Amino acid sequence: MQTPSKIIIGIDPGTLVMGYSIIVVSSQKLQLLEMSVLKLNARKDNYERLQLIHQKVSDLLNNFKPHSFAIEAPFFGKNVQSMLKLGRAQGVAIAAAMSAGVEVFEYSPKKIKQSITGNGNAGKEQVWQMLQRIMSIQKYTDIKYLDASDALAVAVCHHFQDALPIKATAKKLKGWEDFIAKNPNRII
Repeated sequence: MQTPSKIIIGIDPGTLVMGYSIIVVSSQKLQLLEMSVLKLNARKDNYERLQLIHQKVSDLLNNFKPHSFAIEAPFFGKNVQSMLKLGRAQGVAIAAAMSAGVEVFEYSPKKIKQSITGNGNAGKEQVWQMLQRIMSIQKYTDIKYLDASDALAVAVCHHFQDALPIKATAKKLKGWEDFIAKNPNRII
């Protein structure tokens, strides 16, 4: 029996450059549908940029009809104003997804890097190189903005997390005895 395809949108939020990617998962095979950035004019009012982010995310949701929406959580930096702006951009993107009825998942930058490279402290270039191997990508070998590859990493990370065999019971287990009782087919 063939597993139905699943579409995942990945977003790397930003107030000047927002990365986005769309992947399709079918029979555990990943295929890149689109990967790009929304470049926003720094001279525009913050609220205008937020409106453009909302519109772009809404358009992606309408065009691709995803099953899941994954977004990178803001990291804690030293500049409070930057954090506030980034949080607003993330909130606008999440609101668009929720308005469309798409389930939202959020991953920390460290979790995303660890999921893709095995190293939570990997650099952006290392993540991009690993994504090229995972996805068999040659088309985008030299990308201008790593925000696009960061968004792809978010989508692929979500796929990996969603494909974990014990994800549904992970929070409900009370110990090894409970795990064994709920997963008898995993005992050899």
